[in-house]
Amino acid sequence: MKITIKKLVPYLYQMPENSTSFSIKNWADDDKPREKLILKGRSVLSDAELIAILIGSGSRDESAVELSKRILASVNNNLNDLGKLSVKKLMQFKGIGEAKAVTIAAALEIGRRRRGEDAEKITKITSSKSVFELLQPSMGELPHEEFWVVFLNNSNKVLHCSQQSKGSITGTLVDVRLIMKEALEIGAVAIILAHNHPSGTLKPSAADKQITLKIKNAAEGLDIKVLDHLIITQTEYFSFADENIM
Repeated sequence: MKITIKKLVPYLYQMPENSTSFSIKNWADDDKPREKLILKGRSVLSDAELIAILIGSGSRDESAVELSKRILASVNNNLNDLGKLSVKKLMQFKGIGEAKAVTIAAALEIGRRRRGEDAEKITKITSSKSVFELLQPSMGELPHEEFWVVFLNNSNKVLHCSQQSKGSITGTLVDVRLIMKEALEIGAVAIILAHNHPSGTLKPSAADKQITLKIKNAAEGLDIKVLDHLIITQTEYFSFADENIM
C-alpha cells in the first residue's frame, strides 16, 4: 500500500498521549498551587508555588511554577533580593507583563510591612536578636548605609529609635554630639548602636570599631551605657557585645 504525505498529515500533527503539557490545568489537584494551598495549607507550598499563584499563568512554553522558579533563580532564590527588583526589571522576564510585575512587587511589599509591624511590638530589648528584629525591617534591605541608635531606660525598654545618619554604599558619618544630645533629651540611660552593611558582609571594619569606642567614651562621661553595636544585613547580624569587643 502506498502511503502519501496527505495521509500522514493527521498523524504528524497529533500529540502523543504521554506528551507533557505546560498548563497547570492539566496537573493533579494536589500539584496545582491554588488547590494545594486550600487542601494542605500555605506552609507546604514552595516559594515558586506561592509566586505562581500571584502571577496566575505562565507562557506557552512554561508553566507559572516554572516561570516563578526562573525568576527566583535570578536572585539566588532569595526573597529579600526579589523584593528589591523594580517593576521594570521584573517585566524583563518572558511571560511577566506589567500587571504580573506589579502584583509580585505589591505582595513582597506587604510582606516587608508585615515584618515592620512585628518589629513595632518589640518594646523591651532582651538580647542582640531582639535588636535585630526591631531594626531589620527599617535598614536591613537598604542599598545604602545608615546609622541608627536605640535609646533605652533603666529597664532596657525602648524609649525611641532614630536614624542618625545616611550615607553611601560603603559608609556614613556620625555626629557623636547629636547622639548624646538626643539621649539626654529623652532621658535614656543606655543606648544601642546599629548600622547596616549593604554588601552583606558581617565583619566590622576599623572605622566601625573606632566610632563604637568614640561614642562609648563620650557616653561614659554622661553616665550613659553603650550596651551593643550591631551590624545588620538582610538576614543576619553581628553583635559587638556577643563577640566581646565592646
